[in-house]
Amino acid sequence: MTVLDSVIASSFSRFPARVDAERNARDVIEFCGLGDVASVLSKSLPLGLRKRLETLGALATRPELLLLDEACAGLNLSELNENVRIIRRIRESGVTIRIIEHHMRVIISISDRVVVLNSGVRIAEGTPAEVAGDPEVIKAYLGEETARA
Repeated sequence: MTVLDSVIASSFSRFPARVDAERNARDVIEFCGLGDVASVLSKSLPLGLRKRLETLGALATRPELLLLDEACAGLNLSELNENVRIIRRIRESGVTIRIIEHHMRVIISISDRVVVLNSGVRIAEGTPAEVAGDPEVIKAYLGEETARA
C-alpha cells in the first residue's frame, strides 16, 4: 500500500465514506509533512518516515488521546528531531499524548509531566526538570558512578 492508502485505511474507523476518509488522510499527511511521499509504497520508506507513518495512522482516527510507544527508537538525529517536531505539533493541536520513550532528551523536551519506571516500578514522577535531576533516575539510567558525581 502507498502512504496515502495506509492512512486512508486508518481513517475508515472514523470516516466510513471513502471520500471523507481520503480527505482526512490527505489532511493528516500534510499536517505531518509527508505530502511529497503520499504515493510512495509504505514498505519502501526509510525508518524515520515509517515511524512517522505509524503515528499518522493513529492520528487519522482523530483521537483525543494518542498513545505512542518508542516513536523515536532507532532514529538518527535528523529523523529524531523531525519526529519530535511532529509530536509537538500534535500536542499543540489539542491531542493529549502518552508516550513511552527511552530518549530522555525527547521526553524532557515535549512533556509537562514525566513518570519514570525502572523494571516496572515507578521511581520518579514530576516535571521534566524534577525528574532529570532525581538521583534515582540518574542512577537507573546513567549508572551508579554518574549518580555519585
